[in-house]
Amino acid sequence: MTVRIAIPPTLSPAAFHRRRAGAAVLACTGETMGTGWSARLAAPPEGIAAKIQAELDRVVAEMSHWAPDSALSRFNRSAPGRWQPLPAGFARVLAAALEIAEKSGGAFDPAMGALVDLWGFGPPGPRAGLPSDEALAAARAISGRAHIEQDDRRARRHGEAALDFSGIAKGHGVDRVAEMLRSMELRDFLVEIGGELRGEGVRPDGQPWWVDLEPVPGSRLAPLRAALHGLSIATSGDYRRSFAHGGRDYAHTLDPRTGRPLDNGVASVTVLHPSCMLADAWATALTVLGPAGMALAEREGLAAHMAVRAGTGFVEHLSPALQAML
Repeated sequence: MTVRIAIPPTLSPAAFHRRRAGAAVLACTGETMGTGWSARLAAPPEGIAAKIQAELDRVVAEMSHWAPDSALSRFNRSAPGRWQPLPAGFARVLAAALEIAEKSGGAFDPAMGALVDLWGFGPPGPRAGLPSDEALAAARAISGRAHIEQDDRRARRHGEAALDFSGIAKGHGVDRVAEMLRSMELRDFLVEIGGELRGEGVRPDGQPWWVDLEPVPGSRLAPLRAALHGLSIATSGDYRRSFAHGGRDYAHTLDPRTGRPLDNGVASVTVLHPSCMLADAWATALTVLGPAGMALAEREGLAAHMAVRAGTGFVEHLSPALQAML
């Protein structure tokens, strides 16, 4: 089967001129955010793996909803109506999340903590059955971006709204590591957290960091390979996490507009973007919106791929920005 190749719209001649031909590429790994991280770096200094882990530990300390002492958990316990100071990274992620929530008409929403917990995807753990209509209505009443107010490096919640950054934090973590590496004058690397990736520069052999889009299990769609050169890639898939009840699988992704697990036939959405944080969040938003969301992807200039279940097969949608990269 022919492999389709996606090339970023902007290539950096400087990256090829400064590459360290013949340099060793170090691969290192670790754990963060309930998943694994990995990095491949051209000629890094000693101790780079520990520095990456420390940076990711700082991200967890800011925005993990699993860690009770994180800045996010403390915010979720704060007195309603009282302004809370935010760490810089937290403020950046919240601002981006609220902006995408607005642009997507609520298909992405960071203030979904109560609903995430209700459906068994949060710190309280899995649930045995489905929530009642009354419990769902109560969780919806305190959820949503309208209950969160941000003013630069401070924010407050109205009522009992709870933030959940699980649809954007991994991408932000990738960006944070990339920014740290660039501040150390490292320009050629590939960083990954839980399947979300960002590639910068080129490999010592002059090739970009090639990454294959995660295939949808059971699909026969032509493979797509992307050159991550100043580019990130994030995928949201309904096959990644779910729970079964009454002979039916319920997707991990919730539709903020209904408060219920997604059931629109979308198997996966992949977004390519210079920012992994934005690719991560937009992949979730487009998954919720379904095929109608491709019009939004076009308006926003997003390079997006969507696979939708159709009978026993799949139909794919490619945004104009992605088609232009092929």
